[in-house]
Amino acid sequence: MFIGVAKATWWAGGAMVLASSVRVFLIFERKPREGRLIQDLLVAFIYLGAALSIIAFVFDLPVRTLVATSGVFAIVLGLALQSTLNDVFSGIALNLGRPYTVGDWIEVEGGARGQVVETNLRSTHLLNDTNDLVIVPNSTLAKATLTNLTGTDSVHGSKVVIRALPTRSPAVIEETMKTVILSANTILKFPTPSVSITGLDGSAVEVELSFKVASLGQTGIAKNEIFDLVFRHAKAAGIQLSSAANALTEASPAENSKHPGTPWRLLTSIPLFSALTEDEMETVANSMKRCTFKKGVVMAPQNASMTSLMIVRSGVVSVERDEEDGRSEELTRLAPGDLFGERGVLMGAPEPATMRALTFIVVYEISKDHLASVMHERPALVEELSQLLAKRVETEEHLRADGNAGAEAHPVSLAAKIRHLFRLPHGSIN
Repeated sequence: MFIGVAKATWWAGGAMVLASSVRVFLIFERKPREGRLIQDLLVAFIYLGAALSIIAFVFDLPVRTLVATSGVFAIVLGLALQSTLNDVFSGIALNLGRPYTVGDWIEVEGGARGQVVETNLRSTHLLNDTNDLVIVPNSTLAKATLTNLTGTDSVHGSKVVIRALPTRSPAVIEETMKTVILSANTILKFPTPSVSITGLDGSAVEVELSFKVASLGQTGIAKNEIFDLVFRHAKAAGIQLSSAANALTEASPAENSKHPGTPWRLLTSIPLFSALTEDEMETVANSMKRCTFKKGVVMAPQNASMTSLMIVRSGVVSVERDEEDGRSEELTRLAPGDLFGERGVLMGAPEPATMRALTFIVVYEISKDHLASVMHERPALVEELSQLLAKRVETEEHLRADGNAGAEAHPVSLAAKIRHLFRLPHGSIN
């Protein structure tokens, strides 16, 4: 009996050593999760072989008779566990084919989408966008159409489909959408994004904007920016978006608006002027001057102190900073509704970068003198403008990532600068 126990222990110990070696190998390969299914299968075969060896060499029982007898039992068990075995063999096929690995983002036909966090004998575990764990049976994955969103690198492609009313020619709409792509900051410039007309009927012109982002997580941010830019550029170009397929939306007549002018519409779209009353905004709008710039023209050089606010009406403006080594770095791009020159007008500070026209540009100018007249009538406006300007300066400094925000970004110091520049009394309340 002692010899039989020793032999059984020897076989069991050998099986445990081999099983541990498989696990250690996968750990050293730094792929403990990817090899989970293969690991389980190898360990199962090792222990099964050890059990048959104990039966044959320790207890001297006929293994062939046992295997033949267990065949009938295996058939009955296989029928009972048909679904489970289907998942197991599907998992084996998926691991051999390797259509995805742990860490990849996949989308399953039918709606399931997420990042693969684990694969085992029965299922694959996905972590979706809402941080919920989605467990998909391997048999379902083997039969479904899979889309590996991760691909060979982190760059991810996406697209946005826009429908515009056919009040303008498709060529004009396509050119406007190209301007949208040109002014986007969150998408990759290379590979070059594309714009194509995908449909045309009596209700709408359908345009597809295709682009790539640096990672899958940037897709939502990029789409949000694209939708915002489409709205702004379409409004600037007089293009109306279609509400739904096969539905023609009548344009809202501008005559019904109390303030139909372009200057008024630009002012209302800029947060910096949200503190103005309706009368004050009317005064500023009436003083605005329309200016145009050709493509490639420098609208404001770096370190220049501007005396007017410039609001982009149409086109794309590149904000470029000249480095000490002679290189030029693009910080961001401005689209319709954006403004520049507020540092010089409200702070007396030079421009941190060069403003260059990437396309034909139409801007509306607000001179410092006209803005001063509004501030003299209501000095309390200084505090409101300084709060809004502080947030804008903080955003610009974060974009530059040079950590030189300094004390001038504080609302109190900004308010003092504005009062000094416009010669307003300190502590005035109106």
